[in-house]
Amino acid sequence: MDRGAHRGGGRRGRRGPAGEDRYRERVIDGARYLTSRQEHESLTIVVERFPARRDDPADGDDPVFVLVHGLGVSSRYFRPLAAQLARRGRVFVVDLPGYGRAPDPRGRVSIADHARVLAGMLVELGLDRPVLVGHSMGAQVVAMLAAEHPGVTDRIVLMAPTNEPGRRRFWSATAHLLLDALREPPRVFAIAVTDYFLRCGPGYLLRQSGVMLADRIEDRMPGLDAKVLVLCGDRDAIVRAPWSRALAGLAPDAAFQEVAGAHVVMHTDPVTVAERIAEHASR
Repeated sequence: MDRGAHRGGGRRGRRGPAGEDRYRERVIDGARYLTSRQEHESLTIVVERFPARRDDPADGDDPVFVLVHGLGVSSRYFRPLAAQLARRGRVFVVDLPGYGRAPDPRGRVSIADHARVLAGMLVELGLDRPVLVGHSMGAQVVAMLAAEHPGVTDRIVLMAPTNEPGRRRFWSATAHLLLDALREPPRVFAIAVTDYFLRCGPGYLLRQSGVMLADRIEDRMPGLDAKVLVLCGDRDAIVRAPWSRALAGLAPDAAFQEVAGAHVVMHTDPVTVAERIAEHASR
């Protein structure tokens, strides 16, 4: 079975130029999504557009939001936030290489590799200066993209931006992950467990854990040209508010905001998070 198939959902392909199956349409919980795959330098990324529209992504004046997930999980936990942001603009969510519906690269993929693939996707889709929203490890990817490809975007959002210094050891990070799991609703826990073990897989998860823990997002912050919003949940056991506030203070143009919730705050309070992101987009 295709890894992208969803129980209770339908899908159909749309033939593009040169006979390619460019889009797959899915119906999930009554909502329509378009998905496509892109390959950049042998790494494959899966892109989901919410809601389904087949016009050119570059058309129109609506803001564009691109949502980038964290370690082990996939675009699934972004859907409540995507639904809120879709009322304000066009939304694209991705499965990074090796996650969700994207195939396992069978090797080491760095934060810079993820950022390069994401930048290629934005260029291929013709998305001009989208608001890039990264959660947890996704915040590291977004910050890397903004640093290495400064012309791609001028606004980024870093939600729960990775482990703070002093907590970047495997067992320490695992302990805080388990503690946070007790603070998340059962649906978030179920998404995380199935993504970790059935979609990402333990082997790739372990390799990516080392990549995430070795990365120093704080080293990139002073050189960012983009406007930065750092968001943190007030009950996040993985990423605490003092670290997030300090990280925002390193960037030339950044703001810090705390919202109610644990680590996966965009799933538990998508309305508030969407409001904060939309305000940042209109600054």
